[in-house]
Amino acid sequence: MREINLDIIIEYIPLYIQAAGLTLRLGMGGILLALIVGFLSSLSQYYKTPLINGVFKAYTEVSRNTPMLIQLFFIYYGLPKLGIKVSPEVCAIFGLGFLGGGYFSEAFRGGLDSVSKSQIDAGKSIGLTRFQIMKYVIFPQALAVSIPNIGANIIFLLKETSIFSVIAIADLTHLAKDLIGIYYNTNEALFLLVVSYLIILLPLAIITTFLERKLRYAGYGV
Repeated sequence: MREINLDIIIEYIPLYIQAAGLTLRLGMGGILLALIVGFLSSLSQYYKTPLINGVFKAYTEVSRNTPMLIQLFFIYYGLPKLGIKVSPEVCAIFGLGFLGGGYFSEAFRGGLDSVSKSQIDAGKSIGLTRFQIMKYVIFPQALAVSIPNIGANIIFLLKETSIFSVIAIADLTHLAKDLIGIYYNTNEALFLLVVSYLIILLPLAIITTFLERKLRYAGYGV
């Protein structure tokens, strides 16, 4: 096997930095959308809102039990057949948001369900409104319990960005495939791909582990 050529790696680094920036921008956009959708879904299921609750339950099952590749293909190739055209970047953000919303919904719902009924009753007894009970009693505790799952899902979704290459987005995976196909520098291209994802994901994994330990010491979670 040919050894890795350091000169080629140095030459490719600026390309990977640019591709990593695009990957992060799309990934963060999709994750932000997923957090919003997931939180709204968890609230609907927590309060058992009529009709909307059923819609969000169905959405959660579909998003969690279908591959992201199929979801991206539907948005990118299927929606234009219905007259709805979206750019690859918008498709990537919506695809990641659709997938992640289902996972974040379950993470938030687990946190909401962890708050004991006695604390909610105590809030009612001192005259807090439903909104105030959510804001001051339920949400802070639910968020603390949910943070480990939220962190794990963020890492999972960032790894899923590697699929974006199938809809012609010049992300990290797309760049690596192009360099291999054009110049046959497989070792260097794959080495930089692995290193790029490690640089993105490893700090997040460390932060998630740190927060989980802090929360356990503080008495949240199991």
